[in-house]
Amino acid sequence: MEYVQPPAGTLTTSLAALAAGVQPATIRDWVRRGILTRCGGTTLRPVYRIEDVQAARAAAKPYSGNRRKGKAA
Repeated sequence: MEYVQPPAGTLTTSLAALAAGVQPATIRDWVRRGILTRCGGTTLRPVYRIEDVQAARAAAKPYSGNRRKGKAA
């Protein structure tokens, strides 16, 4: 069951992703890497503090793409 409205000051995974401008999989990856911690909810429906999501967005290493450096000709 999805929250109709998460507790005040918290975001679901989907809402956290929207707020951070990333995909929900990125939010789950930040949790796995220890950049973001859950503040409640259940195992399947975690919630995150808004401040923690903002801090994780600032702390996360920006994606540089899968670029290989080519040899100069």
